[in-house]
Amino acid sequence: MRVGHLSIDDDELIERFVRASGPGGQNVNKVATAVELRFDVARSPSLTEAVRARLLAKRDRRMTAEGVLVLSAQRFRTQERNREDARERLAAFIDSGLSAPTPRIATRPTRASKERRLREKRGRASVKQGRSGQGWE
Repeated sequence: MRVGHLSIDDDELIERFVRASGPGGQNVNKVATAVELRFDVARSPSLTEAVRARLLAKRDRRMTAEGVLVLSAQRFRTQERNREDARERLAAFIDSGLSAPTPRIATRPTRASKERRLREKRGRASVKQGRSGQGWE
């Protein structure tokens, strides 16, 4: 499986097929079409240290305490489509960790913007004072 410039072996992915809930009639009771895909982010040799750190820092609810990502796919009625769906979602998750976030550059408000903010604030205060029938004292 290729994600950006990374290549992930199929040996690193653990797929388990379980029965899905929802529509599907009798088929849903007989066939295990839902896919539970597990990928060990913390111990994967395919990921670089920087990507691994970014993915583990996400605090995603699908991530276990041991650093294993668990994706459950049951949107479709066939096992193959659910398998593709889970792999696409895994690729999107890993892709989100490939690029480092751009650091924020601290800026200061201009004098004019400060004055504008304070002028508008005084205007709002006077409107609210006018509602109660009392003026500035």
